[in-house]
Amino acid sequence: MLNEHLRMGMVGGGQGAFIGDVHRLAARLDGKISLVSGVFSRDPENSRATGQMLGLSPSRCYATYEDMMHGEAALPADERMNFVSIVTPNHMHLPVAKAALEAGFHVLSDKPATLDLAEARALRDLVRQTGLTYGLTHTYLGYPLVETARSIIAEGGIGKVRKVFVEYIQGWLSQPVDNKQADWRTDPARSGPSGCMGDIGTHAHNLAEFVTGNVMTHVAADLSVFVDGRRLDDDGSALFRMQGGVKGVLSASQICVGKENSLSIRVYGETGGLEWDQEEPNTLIRTYLDRPTEILRAGQGYLPASAQTGFRTPPGHPEGYIEAFANVYLDFARALNEGRASTTGVEAAVRGMAFVEALVESSKNNAAWTEIGS
Repeated sequence: MLNEHLRMGMVGGGQGAFIGDVHRLAARLDGKISLVSGVFSRDPENSRATGQMLGLSPSRCYATYEDMMHGEAALPADERMNFVSIVTPNHMHLPVAKAALEAGFHVLSDKPATLDLAEARALRDLVRQTGLTYGLTHTYLGYPLVETARSIIAEGGIGKVRKVFVEYIQGWLSQPVDNKQADWRTDPARSGPSGCMGDIGTHAHNLAEFVTGNVMTHVAADLSVFVDGRRLDDDGSALFRMQGGVKGVLSASQICVGKENSLSIRVYGETGGLEWDQEEPNTLIRTYLDRPTEILRAGQGYLPASAQTGFRTPPGHPEGYIEAFANVYLDFARALNEGRASTTGVEAAVRGMAFVEALVESSKNNAAWTEIGS
């Protein structure tokens, strides 16, 4: 059990990195978490300048993540960081997480958890061994209407689930792109065995499992590289099977010209359906066999209790990406204070990497049905 206010260290997210600022904004939104230390870049000057910009003590801006683990562990218990936020490219997720766990610190990491499935299994073993809390920042689970959809399905509100359509469509890699964000995401050594599917397909996979409450078991996938010279997939589609006889279709693409951040899910059961779109996150559409279609809106009192804690403003004041991200941090903080697992923990981390490797294997074998390992 920890004190309510938590102290965070960060690895990655220096100047020029997109996601670091998003994490920091989200972490501090509810006043439950303070950033106290960090290694923000492999470039010492960038790391120092980032720490200065953030108002950190120079003594808490470290040269390497190993230095940070040793330095923070040596501080009094009421001063040292409680957990580490990892916002690096994929290939550094496991080394940093391993160092943090071995030093006695909880971990909240960007997804995917590791570079490959073998690393994810090693991470799971270490989390079990240390008994510390591990979480993944699957941001979109932080939207209250995603929790609403999950709750409706769990309570039998659409009957037994039959069919799921989930997609995550972007256009930012439709042409060759030369910048820091594209560079590591298209590099197998830093991104892992998949590009598009590892980057955003894992969000679609996680969303489908969370909303339906079912685990994905098999995929038949077709991954493609449309931009000449690119080494990892920039587009892909898959049929999938889930526990309980649920079947579905998952698509992810980063070459759809004009698309921004189009993550959406449609779930159909025996007696109804649900539709949610990340670009219109404050609306959930619910359909019935024998009643008019309902439009559920964010912040309303008729939404389930499990969703109410995710809202910060009255109805009609739209909440979006930063607030959803903040809910992920808030859930992790509550998990640490309550001594429970985070919503997306190490088992989801392993399933995410198993999903990616099954996709790659299936695509290599002409979209053959492939079991998702665990």
